[in-house]
Amino acid sequence: MFAEERQRLVAARVAEAGRVSVTELADRFSVTTETVRRDLAALEAAGVLRRVHGGAVPADRASTAETALFERQVQNLAEKQRMADAAAALITSSRAGSILLDAGSSTEAIAERLLGSRADNGRELVVMTNALPIADKLAAEPGLAVHLLGGRIRPVTRAAVGQATIDAVERLRPDLAFVGANGVHPAFGISTPDAEEAAVKAAFVRSARRVVVIADHTKFNVETLVQFGRLDQLDTLVTDRAPEGDLAAALAEAGVEVVTS
Repeated sequence: MFAEERQRLVAARVAEAGRVSVTELADRFSVTTETVRRDLAALEAAGVLRRVHGGAVPADRASTAETALFERQVQNLAEKQRMADAAAALITSSRAGSILLDAGSSTEAIAERLLGSRADNGRELVVMTNALPIADKLAAEPGLAVHLLGGRIRPVTRAAVGQATIDAVERLRPDLAFVGANGVHPAFGISTPDAEEAAVKAAFVRSARRVVVIADHTKFNVETLVQFGRLDQLDTLVTDRAPEGDLAAALAEAGVEVVTS
């Protein structure tokens, strides 16, 4: 097989899998690991992928890469809706009286499940959030008491961040916290590209009686810039596909319940 054809197949495999190892590619194409590393170097120089320890990830998986909220709202939409259904079911089954909703498209989908669900419930649900879109969506909903956490608003996520937000969260002890993540990694834990958002998410993790991370399979084995929690700080992972390999083992060892939608 010519190098150009092999590199095209390598690029396709990275795009499909999200992360591949040098040894996997060497076995797949029956070449040496040195040959694979040369292929990865060429593809990285062309901007097709990014080399990481032991392998490669797509070029858009840089540790600081962050997609705007309006773009994320239309990505993996069907999977996001199914995960939101599974996450909302946890509110009902746990009989939670108070929840924290992190900013993000997946948590906003959870908020949409609350519309029309509480009017005849007979018990008010307290919803606290640092997300402007979520607070606006739920503000007038019967059966909900909505609290918007203050702070500086980040335009890319429309989330309140900063010390004022952290201080507000640390005075709370909600039954459930739903937290989004850009990366879920067996060793690095859960992470996000922005330090200020990470600090708020970390406060969510510390404050809640039960921590639920919602992340689809594209976040598996990904490390973004700032860790905001270890796997053993989580109670539940809601996702669209069961984790495999090292991540599955690490979640099991940490005692994390995995809910697939």
